[in-house]
Amino acid sequence: MKKLLTLLLVLTLVLSLTACGSEPEESTTEVTTTESSASQTEADTETTEADTSLEEEEAVSQYPVTVTDQAGREVTIEEEPATLVSGYYISTSLLIALDLDEKLVGIEANAESRPIYSLSAPELIDLPNVGTAREFNLEGCLALEPDLVILPLRLESAVESLESFDIPVLLVNPENQELLVEMIELIAAATGTQDTAQALLDFMSEQENRLSGTLADVDTPSVYLAGNSSMLSTAGSAMYQSDMIRLAGGENAASEITDTYWAEISYEQLLAWNPEYISLASDAEYTVEDVLTDPNLSDCTAVVNGNVFQIPGNAEAWDSPVPSGILGSVWLSGILHPEECPVSECDAIIDEFYETFYGFTYSAN
Repeated sequence: MKKLLTLLLVLTLVLSLTACGSEPEESTTEVTTTESSASQTEADTETTEADTSLEEEEAVSQYPVTVTDQAGREVTIEEEPATLVSGYYISTSLLIALDLDEKLVGIEANAESRPIYSLSAPELIDLPNVGTAREFNLEGCLALEPDLVILPLRLESAVESLESFDIPVLLVNPENQELLVEMIELIAAATGTQDTAQALLDFMSEQENRLSGTLADVDTPSVYLAGNSSMLSTAGSAMYQSDMIRLAGGENAASEITDTYWAEISYEQLLAWNPEYISLASDAEYTVEDVLTDPNLSDCTAVVNGNVFQIPGNAEAWDSPVPSGILGSVWLSGILHPEECPVSECDAIIDEFYETFYGFTYSAN
């Protein structure tokens, strides 16, 4: 608007000089070189402000944009994507948090099994699915004619086919906290949602700093994190779940394991570690009661003291590198250190997160 007013002012001045009998060439020269008029100076100032504002806006949303995905590929996106396909539940969840769910035209299979969708964006459940991380539906994806496709690294084999149809593809691999942050920044840059992404990252950082400060001097109890499929499956020090335990003021009982995937152990090994707490993965196929009544664990300190819990999964699995993963540490801190991190305070933080980025109140569901 400011630029339009400036142009009108210049045009008025030109017409005025022309009406007084000046030659057009002289009028143009006089308008572009005269700076003594107060009104002209003001107009120049407004023009500069308008141009600066426009430049700042374009700096955020200018296309084409080239990004490096988590497979190390340089991907150029010519225009702001109007339609998106996500073949991975973690990137789909992030797209909801970035307020891009209305741009999604296809997502991964089994969406109905993920509560976060029904709670925050139920329309996603009825979208066409593009298969799983093990069996990608290339033909179905192509039929959706997306402007951008986001896939897990394990589906790298689909990239060449999609790009042959001029469809840009981002491969993501958020296997730990650092890679999760990298994925958020990557997708934000590709979709022009840096401001919302920064708010999300700021929330995560704020909670990390709060927990680190609050729990700086506490004793760190040992915590055994049991996996989804088996009580004897666990996450070692190289995995995301170990960071979750550390940030909550605990020590991963399985820290000596350096595997980058779930490791299988024996009862003997678990008893040798003798954890003070046992936390079941949110999607565990067994129950807390199963652990408490397991005769093989009757001498385990966590079982003796009744310190066996399951990570909530009412919205998402916080023990996985999803955008809400920081809430796993928030929740666990209330279990391990209820005096320093009261449960009521933890619950309020969890509600704040979902109200801000997903539009629903967690505690109401």
